[in-house]
Amino acid sequence: MSESDVVPKSIPPEQCASLPEQCTSLDDIRDGMDAIDRRIVRLIAERVAYVRAAARFKTSSANVAAPERVAAVLKTRRLWAEEAGLSGDVVESLYRELVAYCVSEEHKEWMERHPPT
Repeated sequence: MSESDVVPKSIPPEQCASLPEQCTSLDDIRDGMDAIDRRIVRLIAERVAYVRAAARFKTSSANVAAPERVAAVLKTRRLWAEEAGLSGDVVESLYRELVAYCVSEEHKEWMERHPPT
């Protein structure tokens, strides 16, 4: 198995201290997971920045929620999870929480741009 088979394409191998099978201790494993989690948190922050920017293009507060978009996102992320060998249920649940947070942040941004008169 090559390095590219183990490390997800979104994480360049040079950013990993070592591959899971190269870890020699539980501390190595935990360091690797912590490094991945740190990147995940940075990516969530980046996603939220895009969501906040989307508020510029919404014509009303009601358009912020976009339930059809939410449904499409959840369905797609479930599929991506299953294609990656993960539980679609778990990933959909994670994204359901993430999207709810994002909608809340976008709504706050929309309200700041369109204060009640």
